Amino acid sequence: MQVSMLSVAIGAAALFGVAEVANWRRNNRRDVDKVGFMPWRGIALASAGVALFAAALALKP
Repeated sequence: MQVSMLSVAIGAAALFGVAEVANWRRNNRRDVDKVGFMPWRGIALASAGVALFAAALALKP
């Protein structure tokens, strides 16, 4: 179970990185009218929470 929780934590951390890069690109876009439809901030916050929770479960003795 520890290995699976660690892999979930790594996957969620990777998703957090992707969401932060996408949110940065969204905030620095050239055309202000093309906003997109993905809630990148919410995805980043949710994946950070999942990553922290899964890492805590994986590192539990």
